[in-house]
Order: sequence, then structure tokens, then C-alpha cells
Amino acid sequence: MRYVKLFEPLQIGRVTLKNRIAMAPMGTLWPGFVEDNGRLTQRVIDYYVERAYGGCGLIITGINRATDLEPIACPYVSPATQSSFSELAEQVHYYGTRVFAQLTAGWGRVLYAMWGAKPFSASSVPAFWQPEVMTRELSLAEIESIVSSLGQAARLLREAGIDGVELHGHEGYLIDQFATSLWNKRQDKYGGGLENRLRFAFEILNAIKSAAGADFPVVYRFGLKHYVKGPGAGALKGEKFLEAGRDIPEGLEMAKKLEKAGFDALHVDAGCYDSWYWSHPPVYQPHGSLVEMAARVKKITRLPVISVGRLDIPDLAEQVIREDRADIIAIGRGLLADPHWPKKVQAGQVEDIRPCYGCWDGCLGRGVNEHKPTSCSLNPATGRERLYVLNPVDRPTRVLVAGGGIAGMEAARVSALRGCRVTLYEKGLALGGHLLAASVPDFKEDLRRVLAWYKLQLERLGVEIKLDLVATPGLIKEGRPDRVIIATGSTPIVPDVPGIDSQRVVDCQDLLLGRRKSGPRAVVVGGGLVGCETALWLIQQGLQVTVIEQKATAAADVFIPSRLMLLNLLKYHQAPIMTGTRLAEVTDAGVLVSTDAPQKQLLECDTVALAAGLKPDRQLYEALRGDIGEIYAVGDCQEPRKIKHAVWDAYHVASR
Repeated sequence: MRYVKLFEPLQIGRVTLKNRIAMAPMGTLWPGFVEDNGRLTQRVIDYYVERAYGGCGLIITGINRATDLEPIACPYVSPATQSSFSELAEQVHYYGTRVFAQLTAGWGRVLYAMWGAKPFSASSVPAFWQPEVMTRELSLAEIESIVSSLGQAARLLREAGIDGVELHGHEGYLIDQFATSLWNKRQDKYGGGLENRLRFAFEILNAIKSAAGADFPVVYRFGLKHYVKGPGAGALKGEKFLEAGRDIPEGLEMAKKLEKAGFDALHVDAGCYDSWYWSHPPVYQPHGSLVEMAARVKKITRLPVISVGRLDIPDLAEQVIREDRADIIAIGRGLLADPHWPKKVQAGQVEDIRPCYGCWDGCLGRGVNEHKPTSCSLNPATGRERLYVLNPVDRPTRVLVAGGGIAGMEAARVSALRGCRVTLYEKGLALGGHLLAASVPDFKEDLRRVLAWYKLQLERLGVEIKLDLVATPGLIKEGRPDRVIIATGSTPIVPDVPGIDSQRVVDCQDLLLGRRKSGPRAVVVGGGLVGCETALWLIQQGLQVTVIEQKATAAADVFIPSRLMLLNLLKYHQAPIMTGTRLAEVTDAGVLVSTDAPQKQLLECDTVALAAGLKPDRQLYEALRGDIGEIYAVGDCQEPRKIKHAVWDAYHVASR
């Protein structure tokens, strides 16, 4: 009964929610989730239904459009697609869950350049992805058409059984562009003061209420503060800067006007595309990073307030409701990692919740970078609920897993779930592999939660774990397993340069694990995720750090919000990042580096921390490949990549 408040019912307008837990809206505009005409597929319906079955009181869908003004392949509310929304509502309602569809007026200045259309906006302003391109200002007739279309879309949704809608008024999308003076330079009734800039949103609200009924709930989502220093330049919390977008005083005034206009609830966050790490908080943001925004609005409104932003820690979620800082907790990625989060919290089984570690690689990053449907790095069944059901094995099967990193643990977990008898060999003294080092910085505490979750699951599933034992070919053959899964991971790459054997050279993993100490001045060789995060960790200990990276861009393999915040943090702490720079030599004074300049440059330092990448350890796999019938390589020993790839490798092999 620790979580009483989370499970109290609540009203939004005429709609009663069974608890205070909502699924936050996340994009479903990728192929597989939506048909060419904008109809919802069964795959995306299954995705939402699994979260309803998992106990959510409210599901807020990703964006749905109502016009053809932009070339966006997201769900489209029309008579031709209405039945798919009816199917969604019907199936979600079986579990006592309510569903609100998020309606968007469009992307405006943040329309992706890859879609090939010239973006429009409230005014002629630089497009986000192509600042050299000026947006086209919407005409009065186009504004009226958008308003009318959204009203008719709401009518269709209500007829389909959808319980309410949320207006997509945040993150610098089109409605937010109208509401914000940074982007709205109009001289007509839609520009000027805040009341005029909100006119677009008010007219949409009135159109929805007129078409769908005055009692049809409408939520408005908006950012209380944008954290923008200028176009394309976000700001960190605590950083001194002049807010170029919306600041908190105007955001609070906006909340009052939204309530007066007749909205039924407010969903409060922060940020926009120019400061993406606020609207999409990475691991460097603390859990509950946006609660302060909701709490400020909660003090000045009688409307229900929804808070969002890394709220998947049950104790924190309960505390926010208990302290009256918000009325509803919206969880996004936490429900991708574990769709049964509400059920497990209510049952007091919080240790069984599969954690989200904030990577973005399996969800939004998968969509933006790969144009594939939302999923989850730790839960490959997300977005494939009907396809990825784990079936029990049809006969007794002994599985041997060599390697206790995340790939090995996932292979053992899934094999055991299917009823296999599993033995896992790990040469070290503890499970975890590279997770042990990666989880050391405080900003990576969620990886510690991931590791603890895996250990608990393996224990409960009865996996036999043999630590401090190398799985040799002879030992494996002696055990006569039916299946062998090799997950021996990877080892650090050491650059072949003069002086690399110097005592001042240390691998980043050895630093993180405390095997070696750094002097007061360090040069990190490698500006990928490992190098940049190690640099940030060293800076937090008071060290002076310089990062060198041979590519033109640092942290190039990191998804946009995480990359932007990580690099901004390093810049804020005055840690130089030298791109296009190679390690040439380690000397008694430090390191010599080479760039396009004819002369090598000396960087004085006490410690050279290597983060130059990893190479696969395939010795065991190659030694066994011809002698054992069913043998599989998963994770880094196949190819060093991210956690997502290791987990997905292991899941797919073990699930079959």
C-alpha cells in the first residue's frame, strides 16, 4: 500500500480515470504503425492495448493529423480511417483504460528536411533543420482550414469511441510556434500579445467543442519554459542566459488563459527542438526533471495537471501526487521498457519492473535514424506484441551461455523463460560485462538498476550461474549442451602509436572500475559516447580534461537529445573537444596529436585515458564452430555495438 495516491481515480471533464498513471504520447508515424492512408495498423493497436492490459488509467496516443498540408506519414483522422480508431478504443476499453488521441496542427518550422517540402509556420522564420530556408507564413484561409479540420477530426474520434483529445501545443510544433513570440512575428489578429498568439489554440478548442460536444475533454500540452538561448541553442539548468523563447512568467500567464478558454486539463513540460534535451530528457537529466514545471502550474489552476519527464521511479511518482505537485503522472519510455509498470507497482513488485535507462536508441532514435516503428532497447517485443510472444520449448533443452554481459544475461533469461535448463559461465567475479564500468557515473545509475533487474530475473528463473570460471571448449563439450550461445563480448582497442605502453596510459574502463587513478590533467582519446561520458565523470571529480576525436563530430553515434546535452555539459565545464584530431605519440610530457596543421601539437597531461573503441572477442566461438551443432554468437563478440543490439541479438536467438 505504499502507492495509494497513484491508484486513486480522477476526473478529466466527464471522463473518469481509474488511476493517475498515463501513457505519455510518443510518435507512431513510422511504417508498420500506420498505413499509407493514415489508418492505424493492428500492430500499433496491439502496442497500445498491451499498455492498457498493463494497468494504465489513460493512454494518450502519439500525434494524429487532420490535414494534408504537410507530407507526414502519421495517423490521419478521416472517414476512411475512423474504424481503426474505433478498434483501438474498443480494445483499450476492455481493460478499463481511457484513451485520448493527440491532435496536431502540424510541424511547421521543424518539418524534417528529408520530407522534401518547404515548411510553413506562423511567420516567415528560419526552418529548424535548414536555417537557410525561410518558412512560408500561413494565410488566414489556411489557418481557418486547419482549425475546421481539427474540429471535424475530434467529431470523428468521439464517434469512434475515443474518450478525449490532447492538443499538440508543445515542443515548438506549429501550435507552439503561433503561441511564441520567437517564431510568431505576425501583424494580424494572430500576432502581437499573448492573447492574440493563443488565438489559434483557442479557435481549435472552440471548433472541437462545437463539432464533438462541449463535454468532450480537451487537454492542452505546452512547455512552461523553452530553455532557448537562440535558434538551435539550448540552455542547461542553472546556466545564466537570456530566455529567447517562453519563460516561466509568461508560461504561467498562458496556463491561466488556457483554463479561462475552457480546456479541461493541462499537460506541462519544457523545451523545444532548439533545446531537445528538455522535451526529450536523456540520462543526464534527473528523474522527475520536469516536475517543477507542472508544480508551478498546479498552484495557479483548478484544472487537472499532467506531469511528465522520467517519472518511471514508483516512489518518485507517488511522491509527486502525494505532494500535490501534479494530478497525473505521464510515463513514456518506462512503459516501453515494461508495459506492466502500473500492475507491478500496485502489486508491490517494483523490483520486477524492467527499467528504462534513457538511451533513446530503441524508441525515438530508431524512428528518426532508421525510419522503423517505436520499440525498446531492453524490450524487443515493444511494438511487436503479437509477433514476439515467447513460446515454451517443446522438449527438454539444455542451453549453455558463455559470457555474463548483457547479451549473455538476456540470452539466459529468455531461454529460461521458455523452459530451458540454462547454465551461464562468466570468467569474472560478477555479472555485467561492460555494464559494470558504464554504470559507475552517477548519471548512469539507471544502468545499475538494469543490472540489478537482470540478476534478480536470472535468480528467480533458476539459471545456474558459474562465476570466476572460463568456459573453455573442453568444458563446454564435456557438458554436452543442446544449444550453445557465445556472448564473450569485446576487448578495448589500443592505438598503435609510440609510447602507448607508458604508465600514464590507462583504459577508460580501468578508471571507471577503480583499478587505476587519473592525475589532475587527463586527455581522453576517443570522443564517442564512452569517451565523452568518461570525460564528464572525470570533470565531476574536479579534473581538467581534454577530449580528442579523429572524426569531424564528437559523440556522433549518440541520438540527438543525449548528444546535445552531453556536449553542452562538457562545454559548460570548459572541457575542450578537439575533433579531426589523432593521437600521434605518448610522451613524458603528455601526448602529441596531429590535425590538418603541418606541426604536431603537444597536450600536456598526467593521464591518457583510452576510449578508442572495442574489438570482438571471438576466440571461443571460432574454436567451437565446427564441433558443436547449434552454436550462436550474440552481442559484442559478433560486432561491438550498443546495448540495444546486444539485447536484441540475444533475444532473437533465444526466442527461437
